[in-house]
Amino acid sequence: MKFILKYVALVVCFTFIDGVKFRCDYKYTYLGWLKYHEIPATWYDARLQCKFEGGILASPTVPGLKTLMLDLFCKPEIFTGIHATFSKEQYYSVDGIPLAQIPHEWESNEPDNKNDSERCITLNSNGKFSDARCDEPRPYICFRENSQADVNVCGTLDSEYHFESSTNKCYKFHTTPRTFARANFVCSAEGGHLAIINSDEESRVIAQVFAKYPASKMIGNFQKDFAFIGFHNWGESADWTTIHGQSIQEAGFAKFTSGQPDNATTGEYCGSVLRNGLLGDLGCENHFAFICEKSPDYPLLCDNIKVIDESNHNHDCTNNAQEKQIESVSNKNKTNPKHIVPAS
Repeated sequence: MKFILKYVALVVCFTFIDGVKFRCDYKYTYLGWLKYHEIPATWYDARLQCKFEGGILASPTVPGLKTLMLDLFCKPEIFTGIHATFSKEQYYSVDGIPLAQIPHEWESNEPDNKNDSERCITLNSNGKFSDARCDEPRPYICFRENSQADVNVCGTLDSEYHFESSTNKCYKFHTTPRTFARANFVCSAEGGHLAIINSDEESRVIAQVFAKYPASKMIGNFQKDFAFIGFHNWGESADWTTIHGQSIQEAGFAKFTSGQPDNATTGEYCGSVLRNGLLGDLGCENHFAFICEKSPDYPLLCDNIKVIDESNHNHDCTNNAQEKQIESVSNKNKTNPKHIVPAS
């Protein structure tokens, strides 16, 4: 009987694991999901990117995680989630673990807090730590630990995305105001993009989404009857184009509300939608609510059945290979003088 119960428990367990999925651009390991971002970002943007993707900015809080992180990058150093941005010298990971509880070894002459401005910690390719300025861009790794949470019908862990059958898209209304550029950043990190209206039907759907968020639900001093969506005019008044490169006419919806676009304050080059589902123009650098949309099948999802062995993470670090080749030639020259290249 005990054997049968144990077998049933294992079947239930593996059935559940089979259903746990996450973004395929993350690699699954025995500790969780990892993604290396090669394009450098400031520490602040790295933290947000990881958050909106559904993870956190990775920190080598345990030896196993450190090993996995080191195997993902070739650059001299990457940002970790360890920071002292709240108060000087008080270092914590973004998930609240103090530096004193994180196994670490400092790089030679580190930390030095150069110019009293280094509040973030990097993990160097040799496994040691350095302190660095948070606003100087570096590559980074996002991490999502193993959990029982699974993606929803919108292909995301974010429950604020809601599927609309009439457009076969998912939408999220962001009440925290941001500039057009930052709104675009958020939607992209979430796996979507600023909403693009492609039809009268979608205009009605957007109006219904907007109606769920009266001004009373939005905190802050900003105009609450407009929201950024995904079109702009490149600074040319007649060139209204979606963020995907189509004219709004080609995209399928080009209906501005009465009196719009008016460029009321010079520089209203970014697109918006009003509560009636029609279009308007806004200043790109001003802060407004915004609407993201995403396809239910993007980004692609993978399950966590296959645990990727650490050795499978090995990749070709071109710079490292070149350095080894140079070192090899140098060593050969030292031991065999006839191979020495004469100075020009």
